[in-house]
Amino acid sequence: MKKELINPPSDERDRELWMQHGAGYIVFENIRKYAINKIPSEADNILREAHIKAIDNTIYGMMMQMDGIFDSLENENYRLALQTNIVLYKDEEVIEELNTLDGDGMCMGFHGWIENDFGSDEIVTSI
Repeated sequence: MKKELINPPSDERDRELWMQHGAGYIVFENIRKYAINKIPSEADNILREAHIKAIDNTIYGMMMQMDGIFDSLENENYRLALQTNIVLYKDEEVIEELNTLDGDGMCMGFHGWIENDFGSDEIVTSI
């Protein structure tokens, strides 16, 4: 079943939350499902649950990085940081960009996303 993005809310705050939930949706639909599909089919339930726990811990660690919880690399002259932006395009033009460091917290969203809760405004529809 193919999914199509729903148009964003017009209210600025609702759109900002929608974008953050949308980023979570992308991570869970693409990265988490990809990793879960790589669990060997012969794995028993205990091993499968251990694999899923490891996948979820890894994704949560990635969310912590996106929230700026982990330190960057630095010396007296340089600092190397990983930043993540959520970008909304309309007709291939950037209309809004949100750095996850400035958002509500990807880690906070994780707990709802793990339960398939991506906020009050729908992200996608099935086509």
